[in-house]
Amino acid sequence: WHTKPFDALSNSELYSMLRLRSEVFVVEQNCVYLDLDNIDQKAQHVIAINAEQEVVCCARIVAPGVKYDGASIGRIVTSPSLRGSGQGKELVRVAIDACSSLFSGKAITISAQQHLERFYEAFGFETTSTPYQEDGIPHIQMTRAAKR
Repeated sequence: WHTKPFDALSNSELYSMLRLRSEVFVVEQNCVYLDLDNIDQKAQHVIAINAEQEVVCCARIVAPGVKYDGASIGRIVTSPSLRGSGQGKELVRVAIDACSSLFSGKAITISAQQHLERFYEAFGFETTSTPYQEDGIPHIQMTRAAKR
């Protein structure tokens, strides 16, 4: 696992990360939207790289005030080939730890696909909104209280 600011990502890491996000969020979920939202450049990126040097898990950590009042984690994605392996859970754990380290004392907010509500509850997130549509997919806002 690596946590890097945007400018520290190699060209290959960036390409592989964006390809994975497109593969899952655009193609697999049949959701036509612009993934490149000008937030990546301001974010820290948690990535896992396989033996073929491909990004197979990634998430981005965004500073307080960019998307939400608190810090946030988003674009959480695991390669379809790793589903069921526990790597998605490990990704969330690593991202929470990195976010808490970078922004100590700040709550963490996510915009979660609604069907993953119980998954994120297991990490201490609580639902803080009613369901809403984001790019045609039901989402909920969830927040994990700041740890003291």
